[in-house]
Amino acid sequence: MLVVENLQVSYGVIKAIKDISIKVNEKSIVTLIGANGAGKTTTLRAISGIVRASDDSRIYYNNKDIKNLPPHKIVGLGLSQVPEGRLIFANLTVKENLEMGSYLRKDKHNITNDLEFVFSIFPRLKERLNQPGGTLSGGEQQMLAISRALMSKPKMLLLDEPSLGIAPILVKTIFEKIVEINAKLGMTILLVEQNAHMALSIADYGYVLETGRVILEGPAKELESNPEVRKAYLGEI
Repeated sequence: MLVVENLQVSYGVIKAIKDISIKVNEKSIVTLIGANGAGKTTTLRAISGIVRASDDSRIYYNNKDIKNLPPHKIVGLGLSQVPEGRLIFANLTVKENLEMGSYLRKDKHNITNDLEFVFSIFPRLKERLNQPGGTLSGGEQQMLAISRALMSKPKMLLLDEPSLGIAPILVKTIFEKIVEINAKLGMTILLVEQNAHMALSIADYGYVLETGRVILEGPAKELESNPEVRKAYLGEI
């Protein structure tokens, strides 16, 4: 579904992504793990068209070249990102945030059904439908950010650090819901996460990034049992 080959991204003279190649199969959950500054978020932003990839980079989504397309066109093709830090519209209500997610859709008659699906996954949002997004807790805002992306009717989600700034008890809930979305909708998911244990526990396949390069890849269960990964990312000696 998604193929990234030889991805390179620079910020001025600094090369943040040096040569990354990853593949995400349809209906799978794939994770990118690594320390701060490894290039995880920049990789997602390049896929989404938010930052520019080099001329030598190749990014294909459903066999279509999407490299450096405008972000709204990439969303229109069915690829939506849930950004790091959630970035909901704090002054808009929960309902208005969700409506913003469906802005590009032409099948307006299906939006009500999709809202009900979102509420079945995250019932807390229905309880807070008319509250400003900025009054929600961190965990509730993450639920809203994921739901806003779902309202664009994507075939694939890019999730950037969904556990960031969330109470541990809600982190478990968020990851359970990611699995549920994958299972119920057949949604393909590319997950960027510092919480390597949680990410590898739900993923099918994983890539370990370090200073802009993939240094290790494999089935998630194999990475989880890899001594180097356990020492560097799972806090084991």
